Amino acid sequence: MSKLTLETSSDLAEALRLPADERLVRIQQELAIRLYQKGLLSFGKARELAALSKWEFHELLSQEGIDRSYDEEEVENDLETLEALG
Repeated sequence: MSKLTLETSSDLAEALRLPADERLVRIQQELAIRLYQKGLLSFGKARELAALSKWEFHELLSQEGIDRSYDEEEVENDLETLEALG
């Protein structure tokens, strides 16, 4: 298992216009949004990085004006789910 760690100076962390207790969550969400937008993470993995439910991440993307791409793998997963439910 790989682990990524991001270290910043105190000055940079304090320059964020966010309360200290919201910084980490917000940075994770912003990173997830941009990596998804650029196609570097799938919806599921970006959602995992953002630590949000599927619906919460979908809403976050909507708030940011980012269209959700729906790839072939997601279509297949949804079809399998529908077949299992049907």
